Amino acid sequence: MRLIVMGQQAFGKDALDTLVKAAKDEIVAVYCEPDREGKPVDPIKEFALELGLPVEQPAHFKDQSTLDTLASYRADLMIMAFVNVFVPEAARDTPEMGSICFHPSLLPLHRGPSAVNWPIIMGREESGFSWFYPTDGLDEGDVLFNWQCSIDPDDTVINLYFKKIYPAAVESVLQVCELFRAGNPPHIAQDESMATYERRCTTKHTHVDWFKPVDQVYNLIRGANPAPGAWTTHAGAVLGVFDCVRVGGDGVAGRVVAIDDAGVTVQSVGGRVLIKRVKPDGQSKQAATEWAAASGLAVGDNLGV
Repeated sequence: MRLIVMGQQAFGKDALDTLVKAAKDEIVAVYCEPDREGKPVDPIKEFALELGLPVEQPAHFKDQSTLDTLASYRADLMIMAFVNVFVPEAARDTPEMGSICFHPSLLPLHRGPSAVNWPIIMGREESGFSWFYPTDGLDEGDVLFNWQCSIDPDDTVINLYFKKIYPAAVESVLQVCELFRAGNPPHIAQDESMATYERRCTTKHTHVDWFKPVDQVYNLIRGANPAPGAWTTHAGAVLGVFDCVRVGGDGVAGRVVAIDDAGVTVQSVGGRVLIKRVKPDGQSKQAATEWAAASGLAVGDNLGV
């Protein structure tokens, strides 16, 4: 098949690399976002140029000339691996077999831009990824196939995405191609009654409320680690909260109950959180014990006030 690969960053680059190494299909062009002033060259663009592949970087697909360029590649299929630019129907349907898009959740669950964060924050026990047929609706098209994995009790975004979803998803581009190559690829309608949509997870969503159940607090911290990062306050200053462990114990919510070599232990409702790594406002990430010593934090102090 003649393929257009559209993507960005490491996932797009690694998906392209997997297809090139498999050598079963011809990559006729690579599409990625326009260069940004002061930012490094996108890895997928850099890799495509090393391979001598044509690279296109349209800011949108509104112009007929952009659509004509897309059509000139006479592609059978466009693989959309990690795409932020809206691609309208006229562009999606240009390849003979249309387009297929990657999404890092089990659609129809967790449509939207932070699909790895929210399942952890919400305390779900499983996630995965989907390849689906994109439409004008956000992550709403029929599904080609889903891949499922567990969310373990201590998984962070790094564990879930980079250690579980990412490697399997990169390899799955070969399965995608095989399904199209075989003819009549699956079209599984999404169950709208099960659909969820969450906005981009930002720091306005990740403020730690120590007066909530410890499970909710812990899930929020690990679901925001490493980005956008959960946060609390100390002495009126913002304190980012990252690596942590859930532990038992009762007491007054928000109260610092222990400071030792392991970190800073803070009481929540029904349990405690041992914070190992923090990021004081305007500083780099550091061991919680190091920050506690520098800030004068003491057992009995309160966070979040």
